[in-house]
This record gives sequence, C-alpha cells and structure tokens, in this order.
Amino acid sequence: MEIQRNTVPQPSNSNMCESTQRSCEPRRKRADDRGVPSEMARIITDPVTGKCYCRGKVLGKGGFAKCYEMTDLSTSKVYAAKIIPHTRVSKPHQREKVKQIFTLVFSDNHDHFLSLSPCSLAHILKARKVLTEPEVRYYLRQIVSGLKYLHEQEILHRDLKLGNFFVSDTMELKVGDFGLAAKLEPAGNRRKTICGTPNYLSPEVLNKQGHGCESDIWALGCVMYTMLLGRPPFETTNLKETYRCIREARYSLPSSLSPQAKQLIANLLAKTPEDRPHLDHILRHDFFTQGFSPERLPPSCCHSAPDFHVSSPAKSFFKKAAAALFGGKRDKVKYYETLRRPLPPSAENPVAPATESQSSTTRDTIRLIVRGSLGSCSSSSECLEDSTTGSVADTVASVLRGCLENMPKADDIPKGSGSCNLQWVTKWVDYSNKYGFGYQLSDHTVGVLFNNGTHMSLLPDRKTIHYYAELGHCSVFPTCEVPEHFVGQVTVLKYFSHYMEENLMDGGDLVSMTDAHMPRLYLLQWLKSDRALMMLFNNGTFQVNFYHDHTKIILCCQKEDYMLTYINEDRVSKTFKLNSLLTSGCPTDLRERMEYSLNMLLQRCS
Repeated sequence: MEIQRNTVPQPSNSNMCESTQRSCEPRRKRADDRGVPSEMARIITDPVTGKCYCRGKVLGKGGFAKCYEMTDLSTSKVYAAKIIPHTRVSKPHQREKVKQIFTLVFSDNHDHFLSLSPCSLAHILKARKVLTEPEVRYYLRQIVSGLKYLHEQEILHRDLKLGNFFVSDTMELKVGDFGLAAKLEPAGNRRKTICGTPNYLSPEVLNKQGHGCESDIWALGCVMYTMLLGRPPFETTNLKETYRCIREARYSLPSSLSPQAKQLIANLLAKTPEDRPHLDHILRHDFFTQGFSPERLPPSCCHSAPDFHVSSPAKSFFKKAAAALFGGKRDKVKYYETLRRPLPPSAENPVAPATESQSSTTRDTIRLIVRGSLGSCSSSSECLEDSTTGSVADTVASVLRGCLENMPKADDIPKGSGSCNLQWVTKWVDYSNKYGFGYQLSDHTVGVLFNNGTHMSLLPDRKTIHYYAELGHCSVFPTCEVPEHFVGQVTVLKYFSHYMEENLMDGGDLVSMTDAHMPRLYLLQWLKSDRALMMLFNNGTFQVNFYHDHTKIILCCQKEDYMLTYINEDRVSKTFKLNSLLTSGCPTDLRERMEYSLNMLLQRCS
C-alpha cells in the first residue's frame, strides 16, 4: 500500500491513436500574433525527452485541471495525465502545492503534465456493478494501510471515494487526489468547511463541527458499502434528502450481506464520531478474521468476478493425509461411488418398504458402523498411519450417511445421553491470506494449520509446542527453547493464541471433559462455504459451524460408540449416541444440518 504519486503506465491494446507512425507535430498552433494558444492539439511533445503522446478522451475534471487518457506513441502504453495550465498555478504557493502532491512528469510553455494511474476502483465498480466480499477485504486492507499512514502524519484526506483509489497493473491500490487534504488540527481549531463528495460526507462535517480522522473513517464505511452493493449508502434522488439521511445515519443493509459485513459497516457509519472504530481495530474485526481474504487478485477482476476456490491451502499436507487414509485409488473410487448415491426419498415420496429381514439386516449393519466396528476411529492415533484400517474421512462419511438413510423422522430432538470426553473447537480465525487457519480447542490447546502444510499446537500449559511436518510425525519442544527455524511460526502461533483469547467468545456451553491420556488433536482439513465452516481432525472428530444461527454439529468416537453433539441457537448443547438417533430419529432442522455437513465433507474430499 502506498500513497499515489507516479505510477508505472499500464499496457493497453487501445487503438485510439493511429498516429504512431506520424512525425511529432507542434502541440499547439497560435491563434493570433499575441501567442494565445488555440485548442490543445492531439499530439503532445515532451520538450526534454522528445517523446510524443497522443491525447485521448477526457477522463475527468476537477476544480483547476482536466485528466486525459494519454498514449505514449513509442510504446503504446496508456497513461492518465492531469494537465494543469500554467495560468492556474501562477502563484508561488499554488506551484508549491502541486509539487507536494505530484511528481512532475514534464512541462512545456503552457501546461504541466502529471502522470496518474488510468484505473481506479470507480472504473472497476462501473464494469463489475458489485464486488465480492473477499475482493472488498483485499482492497480495504490496502486502503486502511494507506489511511493509517496519512493519519500518523496528521494528514486528513477529506475526499475518500472510489475514484480516488488507483489500481496498478499488479492490482496494488494507491490512495490519491490530495486536492482537499488538510493538516489535522486540535478539536477546537478544526476546519469547518463543507468539502468533499456529497454522498461520502459525514454528519459532523455537514453540521460544521469540523473534519477529524473519524470523518475519513466514515467515508471508509461509505466506500465499503458502495463496493459491496454498487451504490453509496445515502444516495437519494435529491441532495437535500441525501444530507438528511447522512445527518440521521439512516441507510439500509440488505440481507444479501454477511452478518460480519453488516456489523462492520454499522460500526464505520456510527452517527457519533467517537463510536467509530480506530483503524487498528478495523482489521481485527470479524469481517476480516472470519472471512476469506485473497493475498493477490488477478487483473481480470477489473472486469469479471474472480473464481475463488475457498478451501484449506495446505494441499501438500492433505495429499499426504489422503495417501495414508484412502489406501489406494481403486478403493477410493469405489468409496465415492457408494457415498454419492442419492439419499432416500422423503416421506412425501415413499418407496416400497423392505422386507423385515432386509430391514433388520440393514439396521444391524448401520449399528455396527455407528459403533465403530466397520471403520477405524478408535482412540489410537495409529488409525492415521495405517491405511488398511480405513480413512478418517471414510469413517465419518459412512457414519453420517448410515444415520441419514436409516433413522426415522421425528418432531423433537431426543433426550441427550449426557456428556462425553470431547474436544471441540471453541474459537477460530481464518488468516489464510497470510499465515494459515487458527483455532482453540475446548481444553485451551491452540493450533494453527499453516499455509505451507505444517501444523503447530500450543498445549494448555503454554509451555509445550507440538509440531507436525508430516502426518503422524510429531516434534515436541518447550516454548523457552524454540529451534531457530521455528521462531517465525511460533510467533504466529502465539499471536493467534493472544488474539483469540482477547477478542473471541467461546462458541457454546459444552463443558470439556478431556482425558490427559487422549491423543492430541490436530487439524487435517477445513472448508468454508457461504453457510458453514467444516473442520476434520486426525482422530475423526468432525465439526461444522453454521454462521447464520451459530449452531454447531460435532461428531466424535467414544470407545465403541459414535456421539453426536448439537449446539443450538442459544448455545445450549445436547449429546446423543448415534444409535439412539437410529431408533428415535431427529427433527428436520438437525437432519438438514447433518445432510449439509456430509455434503461439505464429500466436497472437500473430492
């Protein structure tokens, strides 16, 4: 992130200028003997270098200059050039201001020529209409970085809007156009001029209470809203109504936005300046920490939506896991052919009932599955390293499918069977755009699945670290004696631990009854969809968190029984033996969550 000055021009296939083979001609013709220039010529020459440029269409205009599309005739590269007549900056203080804001490219007898980036977020939004939340995170991170630098220098931008965020050919965003920028003054001496773009003005600016850092943060909220929805939050048919809406902080938040996006917008557009978040707090908001944020965007995002495949980035780690878990390509294919059979018809579309002996045989088989007899998910960690005992994913999918195909429908959730020795994820943070995926277990172990495919756990005593470079191979070392090559990862691990402890709330009332002799859990796979987060652990523990209502499903194996724990909207948990669900059934809402969880698992494995 940097502040806009000069940018490298972008390659272009524009055919606007066909005069690349023409000799350069004088930029202007004299209108009369007094030397008054006529209309600006299309071919402009740099008097120092001799380079010729072809002036194209007007891209925009401000209070004292116009911006044109400009093509270098020797390279066909396209610039956005702001052309300022000498007459508009004749006074010393005016020339000084221009020098402070821009790096001068060249000047002739009549004008100053300044190079800008030819692409802005306004251009991108015009082509795209709306942007995805991952893209908005990508751009906002850079905007916040640039704005933080300005505020640290005690500079207010005062005109933050999409047209003033320039995007380079590498999709790097730069904050530009400091024509209205001002020095930050104490509260009593702040500038009270109403200036800026009407749709982005804050209530305190309209009320002539002065510009502060909070005014820029308000504009940032307007920018975020506009990128997500394609229009400013306070846009109306007339300016008077727009100002009324701004003063009342009255706007709508469509249901299409994620809860995290709605909350951050509401924070940024708080009516009272003091209620708006500091720039440091913005990047720690759930909108950034619990959502996918790409490290890079392709230039194609300027005109078409990106295709994000949101999944665990630890592909090398999963390949090793899959090799150990599936035990052969042929078995894996057969397994998917079995699992991808459609679920049985609902009660509205009944099929012929099976004979009593068939039903009995099927139910006995399913009971064996849910008791762990047909799949290896014992308390031994050896199940990961011995592919002949089946795979973790195979077992979990078989159990879920067996229940869904055979349990009856019911109106009520059956009575719980009490508690069990269960470790589950109480907090998590997705920082995969930079480091990896972090989580905290119910026994207060903190783990991180890094982007390079390795896993590291900080044990509850906060004195011991487990490091997994390969499946089943664990290195142990104390936090006070970290090997030099692990220092970076340990720093990230501790940062995740501190962040989750300070900022995140536990996800339910489920009491952890962990056994010191139980094998350590570490994350194998995770997957985020627009509805839920799925996590699969080395011992077969399978957890799915649903965003909209904060419900959770946790499947684990206890001795010879599989246990299903359901945490409802009120964060109250119930645990069942799967055998009891086979007998008594479960209501539609729980069944739907189980079906969705199975589909996520199959999608991840495929």
